[in-house]
Amino acid sequence: MFAKIFLLTALLVGVSCRHLSLPYRPASYVEDNTDLFGDDIDDLYSEHEFESARPLYVNSRVRRQAHGVMNTNPDGTANIMAKLPLAGNDKNVLSAIGGLDAVKSGGSYGAASGGVALDNVNGHGLSLTGKHIPDFGNQLTAAGKVNLLHNDHNDFNANAFATRNFPKNPVIPNFNTVGAGVDYTFNNKLGASLSAAHTDLFKRTDYSAMANVNLFRNPTSTLDFNAGATKSISPYIPNRSWQPAFGLSFSKYF
Repeated sequence: MFAKIFLLTALLVGVSCRHLSLPYRPASYVEDNTDLFGDDIDDLYSEHEFESARPLYVNSRVRRQAHGVMNTNPDGTANIMAKLPLAGNDKNVLSAIGGLDAVKSGGSYGAASGGVALDNVNGHGLSLTGKHIPDFGNQLTAAGKVNLLHNDHNDFNANAFATRNFPKNPVIPNFNTVGAGVDYTFNNKLGASLSAAHTDLFKRTDYSAMANVNLFRNPTSTLDFNAGATKSISPYIPNRSWQPAFGLSFSKYF
């Protein structure tokens, strides 16, 4: 499986942005005044869970190399992301980005994305990506980050995104999700991040607190362990507690 995943990483062009795992359910046809919209909203929470707010995948500094990343998920699936530089100078690099989310051993996946990213040598960046989620619909996400502190031992960034969701289910209208976060890295070894995302249509707010430690690093590869907790607050999720989240992240520069 891992050989296939690494091969896909080398071929893909892009990085995956976060998404909400919303299922598609065909519209019901009834003769009374049943609240179809309300029923479908309830089903979204009773049958499936949203992905919690996670920090955006971004590079802290410009690298003019093809870049592949694989993250593992607690359920045994993997996320594959890649970035391919297209043009640039000594200040900025424009890259094609894309990826696959929730890849299973049989080759199936939960979402596919692609877009472009602009990275600045000072650690700032912008990206625009489109995502297709087979059982939900499509998304368009604009994201940005600003480096607030960088020296030999410290790196501190702020990021934000806005996503327009286009569900396949005709009962659910198009809706927006917005989010922001901060991340800190010490000595390229230890890191921490906080983020939040809000979807007004569902009156839902997702929180994430994560930490990571670098396990291995050389000039072309890094391996990190990530762990933390996520929580979602919504009228549709009664008494939801913090949930653990963990995984490995492997990055390769070509």
